[in-house]
Amino acid sequence: MPGLVSTMLEIGNQFDHYQIQSYLAQGGMSEIYRAFDLSARREVVIKIPNQFMRGDPAQAERFQRELEVMATLEHSAVLKGLGSGVYNWIPYLVTEFADGKSLRQVMELSGAFLPEKALPIVLKIAEGLAYCHARGIVHRDLKPENILIRLEDSQPVIMDFGLALTKGAHRVTFSNLTATLGTPDYMAPEQIEGQRGDARTDIYALGTILYEMLAGRPPFCGDNPLAVMAQHLNDNAPRLDTINPKVAPTLAAVIAKCLQRRPDARYADMMALMAALQNPASADLSLLEPKKKRFRLGLQQSQMIGGIFIGMGLMAGLVLLAVLLQALLR
Repeated sequence: MPGLVSTMLEIGNQFDHYQIQSYLAQGGMSEIYRAFDLSARREVVIKIPNQFMRGDPAQAERFQRELEVMATLEHSAVLKGLGSGVYNWIPYLVTEFADGKSLRQVMELSGAFLPEKALPIVLKIAEGLAYCHARGIVHRDLKPENILIRLEDSQPVIMDFGLALTKGAHRVTFSNLTATLGTPDYMAPEQIEGQRGDARTDIYALGTILYEMLAGRPPFCGDNPLAVMAQHLNDNAPRLDTINPKVAPTLAAVIAKCLQRRPDARYADMMALMAALQNPASADLSLLEPKKKRFRLGLQQSQMIGGIFIGMGLMAGLVLLAVLLQALLR
């Protein structure tokens, strides 16, 4: 249920010139409400910081950036931003209202998809992402929770551009951000390593989503986020056509290329991925063969191992010094 903000935004209450109709969802940073715009006379969605992000000045900047990104996009697969503001010192973002279920909800109801059901959805998402990429916008937080499947026409709609990367945009740092925010299931290795990412980062995330749709589970699972991130950095995803025999090896190879740990080993852009999904016969089946793992160390692991080697060197030096002193005293 909503946190501190929900005590203010109850059904029927007015927030600025919006009348709250229902509570929709809670994300890592925000709470989301369905509302009626009393000025424009239309249904909208309002996003408001949750209790953990309240008072963080970066949140207002994040909403402003998200609005600027969404306001420039006009595509059937992208949610439209309508406005933003501050009311009673609380920043908020307003988007169009699209009636539907998140892809996560659809996946939970359906279980593993047949390829002929999953591919049309993913191709429409890829089309929307290609449109964004052509305008210099990388989503960087693509996951089933951020994709809405519209009820009226089953059109997938990409939402939540709060972490989107645009040309020349600087990083937005949140003082209240915690390590538990979000899910690592769809993060590309370069994101885990702290890099900003590019269009190939979205390709990795979309490949992970398609893998989960067809397998009924993500390619990497673990007891905690750190275990999952370590697998993204170091492991190869289990071969998809062995998990779901209804997936052709050629399609499994296309998805395997999306999940390559090095960005330059993935498809160069979303258009290339769309072409491969529509014609998987030319896929490189060698991508399905087991590969020797190339262990990649994170920053903390590197520092720890470096400290161990330094400690071993000091210990060896002390032992050598003791031997020399003992020899001199004889």
